[in-house]
Amino acid sequence: MEALARKVGSGFVWQRENEQIWVIPWGRNGVRVRVTRESSFRDLPQGLLPDPPTPSDVTVAVMDGGATLVNGAITCNLTIPRLSLLSFSRTSDGTVLLQEQRKGTEEHWARTFVPERGAWHIEQRFVAHDDEKLYGLGQRQHGHLDQKGCILDLMHRNTEVSIPFMVSNKGYGFLWNNPGIGRVALGRNDTRWTMDQGYQIDYYVVIDESPAAILQRYAEVTGKPSTFPDWGAGFWQCKLRYKTQKELLEVAREYHRRKLPVSVMVIDFHHWAKMGDWCFDPACWPDPKAMVDELESMGMKCMVSVWPTVNVACANYGMMKQHGLLLRNERGASFQNGDALDSFYDATHPAAREFLWEKIQEGYVKHGIRYFWLDTMEPELIPLELDNTRFHLGTGREVAGMYPHCHYQAFYEGLKSVGEEAPMMLGRSAWVGSQRVGAAVWSADIPSTFDSLRRQIAGGLNIAMSGIPYWTTDIGGFHGGDISSPDFRELLVRWFQYGVFCPIMRLHGVRKDSAPQLGADEGKADPNHPSVPNEVWSYGEETCAILSDQIRLRDRLRPYIMAQMKVAETTGVPPMRPLFVDFPDDAKAWAVEDQFMFGPDVLVAPVVELGARSRPVYLPAGTVWRDAWSGTEHAGGTSFEAAAPLERIPVFVRATSDLKLAG
Repeated sequence: MEALARKVGSGFVWQRENEQIWVIPWGRNGVRVRVTRESSFRDLPQGLLPDPPTPSDVTVAVMDGGATLVNGAITCNLTIPRLSLLSFSRTSDGTVLLQEQRKGTEEHWARTFVPERGAWHIEQRFVAHDDEKLYGLGQRQHGHLDQKGCILDLMHRNTEVSIPFMVSNKGYGFLWNNPGIGRVALGRNDTRWTMDQGYQIDYYVVIDESPAAILQRYAEVTGKPSTFPDWGAGFWQCKLRYKTQKELLEVAREYHRRKLPVSVMVIDFHHWAKMGDWCFDPACWPDPKAMVDELESMGMKCMVSVWPTVNVACANYGMMKQHGLLLRNERGASFQNGDALDSFYDATHPAAREFLWEKIQEGYVKHGIRYFWLDTMEPELIPLELDNTRFHLGTGREVAGMYPHCHYQAFYEGLKSVGEEAPMMLGRSAWVGSQRVGAAVWSADIPSTFDSLRRQIAGGLNIAMSGIPYWTTDIGGFHGGDISSPDFRELLVRWFQYGVFCPIMRLHGVRKDSAPQLGADEGKADPNHPSVPNEVWSYGEETCAILSDQIRLRDRLRPYIMAQMKVAETTGVPPMRPLFVDFPDDAKAWAVEDQFMFGPDVLVAPVVELGARSRPVYLPAGTVWRDAWSGTEHAGGTSFEAAAPLERIPVFVRATSDLKLAG
């Protein structure tokens, strides 16, 4: 009997034997595809908005030999009834941009379902092209901007953020709309998406005229970025860690005395007595309200680190365990960090989110603190056994990717409920749609090396291409930095210069000192003794002068930065982006991986080698460029060796812009 197709609403369903394919228009120029081997489709946790604005002039045609859906710039064809293959083409000229691929033997379709623990192990294959370039897929530490040829785990880790959306240079965007654990292999022979355990395939494809337009369409179907607050645009001071109220205020007062503008002073972990208390230890932080008031008087906000971990000895553990508000193991004792006897609260559980927010209000909000740093929110399980972890929404294999998104949601909705107009949280992970609930991501616990700095450029650009516009790094790297080392001081200078042009500029790290001071213990000893310093004056007067100039430059850029954030929240186009987003018609711009645009007018070329005092730069065609420091003009479409003395990195501004960077 021939396979059957039928119209369903604005789309179509195709059935062959036990497999059903459901294709519907989704937003402008997009389609959503779901495939199941079960009796019906399920309403499962996923990342797309439920009802994005979709044109009404969609056309659907079904026939014995296939089916076609046209939604603006995208045409989806289902052909070859025997194999039920889907392809996605540009409506204007019929060019196929993405198509499913079956294996070479008759029994292998483009999609395979293998029974797995009452669900399915699923693979989805597409045709690969040697000349294709692929961008996005979250934040990775491999250092490649173009991810063609990479094999990537679809799971979160410290420093690795999995957001399964990518943009192709062929002119389409693709979202693997599944929060479970799996992999994507961007190979030469095929592109293969794998789901370890799930119930159905669910993906979204969009075709549009440019990378910027694709990012706009993606934001329309997953949520436009929430408002970026003005306080976020300045310089953030942080280290591991300020152990007392007295120590933090002394640092803040010194910045104020030096007339160096600081937007945020950050209090790191273990400011509590026990993990899961979600409040200050009064022995070290005796009067948080007075501290917040003094910081405010100096123009500084106070941000605190909040962990999702709950220790068995804290006051909240028993109640949360009794009411099912903690993650639990499928087998064995329910501790996700066994050595410390820590569990994680279950961010996917609405009641757990409500309980956490109640405690956050009692521990912090009542003192005037509304700025939160969400650490270890992957969640960071030790050992990393997601197959042995049960969430409110399902098994770890099925839904673990959503945990950070739900954690942001707890704070975003909580802050909104107490009148905060533009909540934004600094977090260590994210997922599809997290941009709409106040997510600002940083690249986590990276080493203090020039190679690590180099890798952050690609990592930051790829997460920007994944729908997350607000992003940063630990300036100087998190671990391994020796404040007495001339080499590290040079790295810090170069990282500061890069950080000026990141969406968020934040100094952080656990430092060491080759000439140790009393109590210099990387943050874990007597709270009466400060840890190794990490303030700009900690690195000698020469370095301090350069770093201070960078802080002042950032302050001068704030109006420009806030204008770019407004663009991000209204369109989804990130402020920090690869050159090809602004210059898609320049083939050379697609090959540049170590420069970026900061808004439409500023091109940044970070220095990522020790001792380098110049570096090669490519200026895209189509405009004239002005050296931000010397004023010298350069024609677009040219490459040359740009000067990079220690006090500055190469930065160029469109000649038509009136933006001035030099002080």
